[in-house]
This record gives sequence, C-alpha cells and structure tokens, in this order.
Amino acid sequence: MPGSGTAPPLPAVPALRPPRHRVDPRARRWWTVRALLTVGGPVLLTAVALTVCALLFFPGALPWLGPLLAAAVAPALTFAALMPRVRYAVHAWELGERAVYASDGWYRQRRRIAPLSRVQTVDTVRGPLERRFGLATVTVTTASTAGDIRIRGLSAAGADELARRIGAAAQLVPGDAA
Repeated sequence: MPGSGTAPPLPAVPALRPPRHRVDPRARRWWTVRALLTVGGPVLLTAVALTVCALLFFPGALPWLGPLLAAAVAPALTFAALMPRVRYAVHAWELGERAVYASDGWYRQRRRIAPLSRVQTVDTVRGPLERRFGLATVTVTTASTAGDIRIRGLSAAGADELARRIGAAAQLVPGDAA
C-alpha cells in the first residue's frame, strides 16, 4: 500500500538443495588420520609423557593427574572419531551448465555457488597424506572476494577429470573472467 510504510512481501525463494556428488569414501580415513596427527597425537603424546614423569618422579600426582589427562584426551579422541563422519555427510559438489556448487565444513558449514563465467583458474592439489590415500583437492579460483572453492576428498583420477571438466565448461560460458 502506498504511504503505509510497509514494504511489499518478497517472492518465495526455492530452497537450495544439497549438491549431488559426494566425495570419495576414503576421505573419512584421510580426515581421521589428519585429526589424529594434528589434535589427537599431540594430546596423547603429552598425556603419556606426563604419566611417565609422574610414575617416575611424582607418584603422588597420579590421583589428580589421571582425571585431568582423561579430560584432555577424551575430547581429542571424540573429535577424531566424529569430525570425519560429519564432514563426509556435508562435503559434496556439483558442476552445472553455468556454475560450480560445493558444500563443505564440519563445524561451520557453508555452500558456495560460483558462476562458470567467473572462473579464473582450476588447480588440482595432492598433499603427501592425500597421495597416501589416493585423494586430491580441486581448487577453483574465481573473480570473487569470497575466496576459492575447494572440493576436498576426491579420488585422484576424479579430481583430474573434474578440473578438466570445469576448465572446459568455463571456456564455453561467456563472461567477465574469460
């Protein structure tokens, strides 16, 4: 209504469905090993070192040190056990006719859609641990301030094929990044 001070209702926007393609199932093991190396390993190593020192030099400290170490180790092991499952459930990707769509994250989840017309480069990265599991990451750099789109946990062959397909599709779409 003119002059009433209220804005007209916005049209209904369809819900964004999850991307169709899942990452390789080996990604769960890769994420588990990474969690153990970066979080669980240092915590367990510290707990073992403190326990050995207490046994050798301060036996009276064990009654209070044991529960303290258990309180530190339990969250690290829980993280290493649960994070890969949550991450695998969320990580997905899709290549459409006009855009690349990816969802990722385990704690802070996000979905990104990048128009193919904005794609500048497509890279395939294989870190040492990824190579051990036969996996790779595809990084799509766009003309956007939001940053790159990273599709992690793909099979090495699947990553190469996806990078090739994204590059070819970006060449076919007219736009400002071509």
